[in-house]
Amino acid sequence: MSQSEAINDGGKGAMSWAAIDESAALDRFLELTRIPGKSGDEAAISAAIEKMLVDAGVDPDWIQSDDAGTKTRLDGNAGNLIVTLPGDDSLPRTLLSAHMDTVPICVGCNPQLRDDDQLGRIVVADGPTGLGADDRSGCAVILSAIVERLSRQAKNPDLKLAPAAVTFLIQEEVGLEGARHLDVSKVGHVDRAFNFDGGALDKIRHGAIGGERVQVTIHGHAAHAGVAPEKGVSAIVIASEAISSLHRNGWLGLVEKDGRRGTANVGVFQGGDATNVITPEVQLRAEARSHDAEFRAEIVSQMRTAIENAVQSVKDVQGRTGSFEFTSRVDYEAFRLAEDHPSVLAATELISQLGRSPQCEVANGGLDANWLMLHGIEAVTLGCGQASIHTVDEYLMVDEFLDACRLAAELIAPA
Repeated sequence: MSQSEAINDGGKGAMSWAAIDESAALDRFLELTRIPGKSGDEAAISAAIEKMLVDAGVDPDWIQSDDAGTKTRLDGNAGNLIVTLPGDDSLPRTLLSAHMDTVPICVGCNPQLRDDDQLGRIVVADGPTGLGADDRSGCAVILSAIVERLSRQAKNPDLKLAPAAVTFLIQEEVGLEGARHLDVSKVGHVDRAFNFDGGALDKIRHGAIGGERVQVTIHGHAAHAGVAPEKGVSAIVIASEAISSLHRNGWLGLVEKDGRRGTANVGVFQGGDATNVITPEVQLRAEARSHDAEFRAEIVSQMRTAIENAVQSVKDVQGRTGSFEFTSRVDYEAFRLAEDHPSVLAATELISQLGRSPQCEVANGGLDANWLMLHGIEAVTLGCGQASIHTVDEYLMVDEFLDACRLAAELIAPA
């Protein structure tokens, strides 16, 4: 018996919830994954989601967009889509959230349903693309929950439901930009919040790491590499010396100092046009992460110091040195909700009722929940059965996806 069958049959350890339309939920996901929508280009997927909402019976007046797409670092053609579901205001208000964008490798996806000997039913991309289940499955889960809420209200007009809100966010994959610039005034007060994103449904991510991005421009002095190399100052040598110093001293990769822990990486190194020129300029892009904001700042400080020292150590025959420009920006701050937080407790209870074993964990990657937290919205993040995300091997485990749909429906329309 599959997990989904056990739920509907009231299997051991599982609560017998009202059935959802599994076929419609899966079709919803398949339709969404076919729509291109990389970061900054979410207009088409936003329009499709809005149409699904209206077709399901959502009052168009309950749907609005903000202007986040005009504030993001990447030029965008859409804002965050925000849905308000009215209810009894004496009851706690719940937020469901997912992001609409996918990574570029998923553009052109042709999703196919398959049977796997170990995993059961899965959805994969037929062709050389990623699937985009991160996070079209989250969008489909929330849409399915809204459809169930409306259906249950139609069947029982006297059904007393709590108010709810939904955010379909843009540009998560390029630094949580949609969540960063979310117009919280359009969302309203939230008592508990659930962000549906990648991974297994059993994992309750009640916290996440903080991250900071670094941009460096290193200036040297050009010279002819064959005629007078001693008259030049190589920006490549400066950058290499700085990076080597960070590596030697334990400030790159996994960084562990005096019981504190973080990570650091130089991910982009660009510069130079010709082999016969001493390179006068190099661009570096780097990042630092830690659950400890002060330690993350120290990692960034060490990066700056290493570059300063390298600039002073590389000179031409006349003693000239180069220069540099260094900027950093916090992408998201670390947070951690208590395990007795209302959102954590609700997720734990419902996952248990699904016959699963919930586990709390703190994520080592940024989540929209990082910025929701800074907006005063304390959210846990739940998976929808996505696996091998951001690769051509990505797949969606259908039973986990359907259980996520059930859980989301129970959050905003308990049977």
